[in-house]
Formats: sequence, C-alpha cells, structure tokens
Amino acid sequence: MRILFYLYFLVLPTMLFSQKKDLKKDPRENEGPKQSFSERLKGGKEKDTAKVASIDMYRFITLERDTTYLDTALTIEREYSHNYLRRDLFGLLAFPNEGQAYNTLQYSLTQQSAYPEMGFKAKHFNFLEANQIRYASVATPVTELFFKSILAKGHSVDSYFAVNLSPNLNLSIAYKGLRSEGKYINQLASTGSFRFTMSYHTTSKRYLINSHFTSQDALNEENGGITTPEDFESEDTKYKNRQRLQVYLTDAESFLRAKRIFVDHIFRVNPSEAENNLYVTHQFNFENKFYQYYQPTLESAVGTRSIYRFGDAIVTSNLKDQTHYNKMYNKAGLLYENKTLGKFQFFIDDFRSNFYYNRILILDKGVIPSTLSRNINNVGGQYEYWKNKWHGKFLLSKSISKQSVSNVEANLNYDLNDDFQFVFGYQNISKLPNDIYNLYQSEYESYNWSNTFDNEKINVLSGSAVTPWFDASLQLSTLTDHLYFKNTATDASQQIVTPSQFGGTIKYLSLKLSKELTFGKFALNNTILYQKADQNEAILNVPDLVTRNTIYYSNYFFQHALFIQTGITFNYFTKFYANDYNPVIGEFFVQQQKQIGNYPNLDFFINAKIQRTRVYIKAEHFNSAYTGNNYYSAPNNPYRDMTIRFGLIWNFFN
Repeated sequence: MRILFYLYFLVLPTMLFSQKKDLKKDPRENEGPKQSFSERLKGGKEKDTAKVASIDMYRFITLERDTTYLDTALTIEREYSHNYLRRDLFGLLAFPNEGQAYNTLQYSLTQQSAYPEMGFKAKHFNFLEANQIRYASVATPVTELFFKSILAKGHSVDSYFAVNLSPNLNLSIAYKGLRSEGKYINQLASTGSFRFTMSYHTTSKRYLINSHFTSQDALNEENGGITTPEDFESEDTKYKNRQRLQVYLTDAESFLRAKRIFVDHIFRVNPSEAENNLYVTHQFNFENKFYQYYQPTLESAVGTRSIYRFGDAIVTSNLKDQTHYNKMYNKAGLLYENKTLGKFQFFIDDFRSNFYYNRILILDKGVIPSTLSRNINNVGGQYEYWKNKWHGKFLLSKSISKQSVSNVEANLNYDLNDDFQFVFGYQNISKLPNDIYNLYQSEYESYNWSNTFDNEKINVLSGSAVTPWFDASLQLSTLTDHLYFKNTATDASQQIVTPSQFGGTIKYLSLKLSKELTFGKFALNNTILYQKADQNEAILNVPDLVTRNTIYYSNYFFQHALFIQTGITFNYFTKFYANDYNPVIGEFFVQQQKQIGNYPNLDFFINAKIQRTRVYIKAEHFNSAYTGNNYYSAPNNPYRDMTIRFGLIWNFFN
C-alpha cells in the first residue's frame, strides 16, 4: 500500500507537467480559416488555428452506453457526492471510520442479479463492479485529482488520467487510496483501488472493444463495537477521548482482495453500416477474490468480565479464517439491428465459480466440504427499441443447466420533453443464494455450515418521473424465500451468527420525492423517502421515514472569478431495528434488541470554485455536542462525532 502511495505522488507531477500549456505561443494570434476538430483528427492539412475541443468531446461511457460528460461545475449534487465512495450517500449510514461498512437505510438501493456472488457484502461497498467502470472517450488528455481529509491520521485520495493515443484508442488509469486511523481503539482502515481501461474501435466502427483491469483491496482493523454503550451515552467528559471506550476486539482485522480482467467486444459482420446490420458479441469476465479474518486474541473484556464474543474456537489464539473465490463468465451472442424496428439479440452464457477452502471438516453435526462449485448455462434474448421519445429494453434469460436461475426484465423510458421524463421497470428473478449462505468454514466452532437453500424469488415493479414540480420514484417488491443472517446466541454479549431462510413472503414499498425550491440566491433542496415492509416476522427492517434537507446560498465574487456555495444539511431517519455487523463473515445480520435513529444530524459546508478547482470545507455532525450521545450506525457502533474536513477536486484538460 505504501509503495502505491509513493507511486501516486511520483507520477502526479509527470501528469501535471505533461499537460502544461506552451506559453511561448498564443494560438489566438494565428490567422487563417478555422479547421474543424474532426478534420484535424482525420489528418487534414493543419493550419495555424486554435485547437478547441468542445465539452461534449469528453465523454465517459458505461457498458450500458450511459454517457456522462466532463463536468467541473459546483452544484449541490457535487457536495453530496464529495465522499470516499464518490457518490450520493442518501439511503446509506456510514460507520464511525472512513473506509468501513455502511448500514442500509433504503432497501431499494439493493441491486439484484440471478447469479450467485461470493458474499461478505459489508466489505464490498467501495469495490467497483464491472458495470460500474466507465470508459473514456476524450479529445485531449484529462486529469482529475481528488483529496479529502479523514478522521484522525491519514488521507483519502483518488487520481484519474485519461488520454486518446489516437481518435480510435482511449486509455485511462486511476488509483484511489485511503488510510484512516479512526477515533476508536483498533479501527484503522486502509484501502486501495487500481483501475486501467482501454476502449478501441476501428475507423468504420466495424469492431469495438472495451476492456479493463482492476485490483482492489481493503484492510480493516475490527473492534466489534463498544462493549458499554452506557458509557458513550452518559456524556461523561472522560469519554470524549473515544480511545477510552472499551471495545470487544483489540487486535482483530479483516482483509479483502479482488482482481478482475474484463473484455466486452462486438464485430459487425457486414463491412459497412446499413439499414440492416448483423453483429457478433462476446463478453469475458474473470475475477479472483480472497477474504481473511484474523484474530490473535480470542478473549474479550466486558467491564471486568471475560467473554468469547463469537463462541468457542478450535484454537486458543491466532485464529485465522481464509476464504478463496474465483469466477469466470463468458457470454456470446448474435445481434440483428434494423434501424426502424430496433435491436434483437440472442445469447448463450457460461458462468463458473469456485468458493473454496483448503480442508474438509468432519464435525459432529456433519461434514463441511472444502469447495462449492457452480456451473450455470443460460440462454436468452434481448430486444431494444429507441425511437423518438421512446426507449425500451426487454430481457429474458433462463438456465439450461442443473443449477436453475431465471431473469425477466423490462425497462421503458419516455421523454415527453425537457420538463417531463418517465421510466417504468419490471424484474422477475430467481437467483441462487450467495455462496457464503451455503458454505463457510471457520476456526470458530459455530461458524461452520454447509446448506442447500432454495432460490430466492424476487419481483420488482418500479417507476420514476421527472417533472417541473418534483422528482418521484416508486418501488414495489415481493421477496419470497428471502435469505438473511441472524444471531442465535443466548448470551446477549455474544454473536453466534448463522444463515437462515424466511419461508414466507415479504412485501416492500418505497416512495421517494425530491424537490428544490429557489429564492433568489438561496435554495432549499429536499429529499424524502417513505418505506414500509409487510411481513410476518421482522426480517427486512428499514426506517419508515428518511429525509435530507439542505438550505444553501450561492453567489459569484470578484467579477465571477470565485463561485461560492454555503449552507446547512439536515439528515434524519425514524427509529428502527437496524442490522448489526459481524466481522467474522463481513456481513450484516438481523437483530431485535436495540433501535437506532430519531436523532438529527446537521452538517455545515462552504464550497468554492476557482476556474477548474473545487474546494470543499465541511463541519460534519456539528450538533453532536448539543443533542445527546444517542447517535449510532449500528447497535454497538456509534456514529461519527463532529469533525471538520477539507477536500478538493482539481481537473486538468486543454
């Protein structure tokens, strides 16, 4: 990790100077008729004119062809996304230290896939999946530098560089790193994320390829939460130093590493693009993951009492659980395109994975195998239509192998005009359980299992609307045979977490409304979420109401050289039985002992923009000293205290 940070600061000056303008020449002094940028890219005779690339020549594109453009504006949305995950965190509740897990306030944020995943979901919030990678298409080299101070000692940085070596070939390289000590005992977080992308197409666009490589890791010291919440809530001044609060684990840590090679390419059979086109498509994804939980000292202290937080173990010290995982996915298809009727695609895919350990356990309760292997083959079709104001995509896939999965998905977009847009969606999915539900091995005796759970069945009906009056989104979900983790310990001071499947049906409703009101240079930005779960048992627990309201002021100063936004953000959610976190398996589990919520969280910010540089200063949770110590991220994990943080985003491009 240290070497990567040193490389970051070594390469940074090279990036900056490589984009330095030649001050000896002023292209505005040249004469002669202007030549278009596209003509110059095609190799036309260059004349002494200014080379100007418009902002729409700086694009960042996903596999689904969702396109964003380089944006250096300072908006309230940029304020919301200036964080470690680089996205709006509405619906998520951060843990005490940066680089840790996030508790879920909005269940509809959960993305569903028919294929089984490794598990350890609480450790994956900062890991980029294949469909989250963006491929650059830029006219000139682009650099973006991100920095934000963290809690106690450390830093959070993210650097991105993209370049077009030719009009047809774009490359990007990026690295995001974090080291944060935290304010509690044994809470260090250290993460790294390296990304490299390549995007290429022939001049005729007969062949296109997008590929990337990622190497990501996360090291977390795990303290298991505080043992005596009453000391935290007492507001005793001696506990203002959070290091004085007793924690369950003083030397445990978890580590997750993941590497991925990904290729997506397409070839047009007919030599030139026509009214009717036939394409051959292929996608390849290979991933390798490794998770380790390490705990040298098994005994924990709760006051003057000694306990074993996770039950009995087969070792007396230096407990080490290691889980290995690899996955290979291939998808091949034929795509027929008619400019009038749309695109028709037929495909077959092959999914293979291994979730494994280096031993077979023979226990009194049975044999725990060393490996869980998957071999799934699907056939399916997809139809996409894009005409005038309508855009529709319909997908159907079903397995033809022994391990059964299926997916029916429909999405329809209607853009009436610039003021009114509507999106409708439906998904019916039968998915295999994540591997960690069916197999786990540990040196803790109660954390060994081998199961054969049924497929989860999920129906989701969703809709969203953008109007001049408000933005709204609605989701109705039905979950059958829902999988979850629960604590089976009879001692309140222990966590004996095991997987379970709810045989009934859970109905979930969420309604989210957003609206910004402006009053001259002032604005009030509002987001409100209402949720309800209908179930016989309290399995899916979410707050009924989540709200975020920001009042802020915006203005230019010094003849428009400086733009400033400053304001206060109010965050609130109603009380509910939030899921608790277990570090042994890196998962959240259902609990019914303690509610959290019903406390205000106020942030004050002042942000500024000078040319292409955006500066962020924020006093997070500044009301913590005045509204009582009843703020939690999970039952034994307090939320963050008041912290002043500084950050910036700096873009370089010509």
